[in-house]
Amino acid sequence: MRSFFAIADLGSLSKAAERLRVSQSTLTRQMQSLEHDVGGLLFERGPSGVALTAAGHVLREGMGPVLESFDRVVAAARRRARGQSVDLRIGYMPSAAQDFLNPALSLLRSRHSEIKVRLLDLSPGEQITALRKGEVDIALLGHPGPFLSREFYVRKIASVPVRVVLSESHRRVGEESIHLKDLKEDVFVGAAESDLPGHNRWVTAICRKAGFRPRFVADAESLTHGLSTVITENAVSLLPIYASKTGVPGVVFKPLADSSAHWELVVAWQRGKVSSAVQALLEALPKRPTA
Repeated sequence: MRSFFAIADLGSLSKAAERLRVSQSTLTRQMQSLEHDVGGLLFERGPSGVALTAAGHVLREGMGPVLESFDRVVAAARRRARGQSVDLRIGYMPSAAQDFLNPALSLLRSRHSEIKVRLLDLSPGEQITALRKGEVDIALLGHPGPFLSREFYVRKIASVPVRVVLSESHRRVGEESIHLKDLKEDVFVGAAESDLPGHNRWVTAICRKAGFRPRFVADAESLTHGLSTVITENAVSLLPIYASKTGVPGVVFKPLADSSAHWELVVAWQRGKVSSAVQALLEALPKRPTA
């Protein structure tokens, strides 16, 4: 296609060959192959040079934007491969943003005003999918499990307290804090693996330490759905403290008394050379876990 555009711009195979530093016979073979694919002539040959046919004009007009887009994408890929990108696409959970992401973004803006940040409100499952597709550069996730580190770089930025989620009619709603062992007879609201990977395994693991295996009544498709299910099924749920900022009438968040149970908050980013923008955000995020 670049040969085709060079010939069309210069109106001459010989001049195009000189610009492209290839032989004229090579260009002739390329155009014959292209015309074979199109199914008709692209140039009219004459003693003074070549001119586009009607089919040639259609190809030039249609392929011009395609080549420009191709050049932009390749240039962007090269910058990212060299760690030179100043664009930063962040997948995040709004409930965790206020305490952990927003202060880091404020610091990032003060240190690196040239970085263009784009925030994408995505569930943890959606963030992982976006990371795999290269649609985000960094993800803010809660308790994803060990599988994530096999695909991406992962760093824990905080270890936060857990809250027991109850309906207002639950028998233990009047208690200051709740022990896991006291929830042995309750049913739990889990989370769909596609929305919150590893959540049910984490709940099962900490409940087993308390001497029982949890029974899941349903897997919620979102945080709001999960909180609503707590009410409709008179069930309980275990969530990080920052989830309590999501207001759903009829739901109460109580501290979990088991001090050994914590929720890990991590950031994940793609393997390979880390861009300067990603590195700048990592430096702005908390570097040590907090209890």
